[in-house]
Amino acid sequence: MDKIAIVTGGSRGLGRNTAIAIARRGDDVILTYHSNRAEAESAVREIEALGRRAVALQLDTGDASSFDAFAASVARVLKEHWKRDRFDVLVNNAGHAAYGKLGSITESDADGLYRVHLKGPVFLTQALLPLIRDGGRIVNLSSGLARFATPGYAFYGSLKAAIDMMTRYMAVELGPRGITVNAVAPGAIETDFGGGVVRDNADINRHIASVTALGRVGLPDDIGPMIATLLSEENRWVTGQRIEVSGGQSLS
Repeated sequence: MDKIAIVTGGSRGLGRNTAIAIARRGDDVILTYHSNRAEAESAVREIEALGRRAVALQLDTGDASSFDAFAASVARVLKEHWKRDRFDVLVNNAGHAAYGKLGSITESDADGLYRVHLKGPVFLTQALLPLIRDGGRIVNLSSGLARFATPGYAFYGSLKAAIDMMTRYMAVELGPRGITVNAVAPGAIETDFGGGVVRDNADINRHIASVTALGRVGLPDDIGPMIATLLSEENRWVTGQRIEVSGGQSLS
């Protein structure tokens, strides 16, 4: 039976690349979007062009009070589109950046990062646990910034370090159900994340390339297919791991 994956933030950036990579490997996708419905519908059409089924659902991953209603929507579309009551894969990808050094980051920005990057994945996973099948897969998106320090991203990087640890706890607690849980930690990637700073600022792009073992900045196609591969049956024995996919950024 074909698998069904939920990819949060799947309408753009790494989430969209991941959703399409999953579809290319022969599985169907429920993707979420925050506000840009047209972009989400475009991603759905791209997946359908690959011969797979896809549905886009609105979700604010920073609003935990909406998660029960979202889970009900998932249950509804599973029945309507797949005649099933369980899905197989959850990719907790949705995120945003808020730049600010320790002397200037605002409490509002810090709270927003916490709600989206730590509280959101934890409580969204909790809300969806009754719908994910035994033997399923969960991937949490971490960051290379949980390993190396870049001024201005202290709060973001610290929350991603917390997700790395939460991934290990999830792996232990969900192991009896045969559910694997891993964290994938991209390095700097050319997307619109953080206002597209890595993609659009040539000086920053060159600097990151100069401290990366493989000599360039990452691309979305370096990440999405890797996540899709991690979700496969061949990786059924991998759980509780933080897997950095950065081309060897800041190794020395």
